[in-house]
Amino acid sequence: MGQDYSYASSLLVIMAACGGCRFFVLTLRTLSGTSRSASLCTLPSTTHRTLSTSVRTYSLDPFPSGSRKTPAQVGKPEWISPSSGGVQRNLSAVAVPLQGQFRPLCRYDPLDLGDVDENTQKALACKHLRRFIVNPSLARIVTDHLAGDIDDGKAVIFECNPGPGVLTRSLLNRGAQRVVALESDANFLPELKDLEQKLEGQLDVVHCDFFKLDPIGHGSMKPPAMYSEKLFSDLAISEVPWSADVPVKIVGIFSQRNEKNIMWKLIYNLFERRSIFRYGRVELIMFISQKEYTKLVTRPRDYKNYQAFTVLWQMACDIELLHEEPLSSFLTVTKNSGRPSSKNTQSQSDNLCLVRITPREDLFNSHLTPLNGSTLVLMVKQCLAKRKSRLIEQINSWSPGSGSELISKLSFLDDTMTGDVYPDEFKRLFELMEQSGSFTQSWLYEETLETTNTGHA
Repeated sequence: MGQDYSYASSLLVIMAACGGCRFFVLTLRTLSGTSRSASLCTLPSTTHRTLSTSVRTYSLDPFPSGSRKTPAQVGKPEWISPSSGGVQRNLSAVAVPLQGQFRPLCRYDPLDLGDVDENTQKALACKHLRRFIVNPSLARIVTDHLAGDIDDGKAVIFECNPGPGVLTRSLLNRGAQRVVALESDANFLPELKDLEQKLEGQLDVVHCDFFKLDPIGHGSMKPPAMYSEKLFSDLAISEVPWSADVPVKIVGIFSQRNEKNIMWKLIYNLFERRSIFRYGRVELIMFISQKEYTKLVTRPRDYKNYQAFTVLWQMACDIELLHEEPLSSFLTVTKNSGRPSSKNTQSQSDNLCLVRITPREDLFNSHLTPLNGSTLVLMVKQCLAKRKSRLIEQINSWSPGSGSELISKLSFLDDTMTGDVYPDEFKRLFELMEQSGSFTQSWLYEETLETTNTGHA
């Protein structure tokens, strides 16, 4: 009591809470109005810290380093047990509103991908021949290959037949801003619709079979059949110029039942800019069989696999192999029983190939347009019907006496066979034919009626 103090002080104890982590700040106020603060619990300046509790582990990383693999690490997926899919929540997301940034909900509150057994039981609701991704590890591998597409954020992702939605959730967890789930089987719609309602515009679910878009004929139809015009209109996706960025990316697995017919339909639509390609350079990121992938990338002089199918896809698109996965990694459901199929048209040792197919920006020009694109398709098909026939003879069959002149302009030898010609050389041949004015299209009429929207190798 007998001591004099040069200043008086008051102690304030402030407690704050953020995301379950409490800290205290002591403030000493002096008579002169200054203050000093000392934190009794502050976070270190390192980029990662894990807070352990008796229930769960929470990560402070925006993207936990263990949550995804780099492309170099991607390999055969491992089958995981139901207990291995622990949930992680990112507490740093609390700060996002303060920074004025937008981050999709799933980036810091991951959706549960389920386990293999659970997803398999859901997939067995399907009564048609179909393949599914039921393994979360495989879904993450696919998503890793799409990381650049997702981060770019410019294109809408259409997922074909998501089924139980394992890949759907993985795409959303990775940060996809907009995914459109096109599901043909009504059995899977309730759960997908429920997920759609829980998100804020990131997911649209449509009862639609992508592989049956734009059937021949007109008039009203019932889902899952649909016209692309209605699909894109309902989703408010507008047409863009061919030279613009890719507006839509299609992700899924081609049906093993009619894989090649579907790809022929797509190539006709591409060269005529119809159906989905009316809206721009729509990109395909699809699993296809190893057999069809081999044909897709075959080079000239492989007279067995080098076909019209090969030439047209290589002429129209850039083709990139992203990943190969054993067929055994997928669940294949039989047509009627709804049980896993052990008898497939392909061996379980075969691979499915994840392939990116991007239409070329310079495909069309003053001589090749959507108006005569189908003519080029049929020209290539006629040339490669006999891959060991001489090209000059084929040209003369269309316009007698024109073969030598065109062969000379292409710098070919007279004995050049049709199976020796590269895709860009076929395109150049077509452009020369268009410029010459010596060719009539009467030789196309009969085949046009037989091959519209289908086509054959």
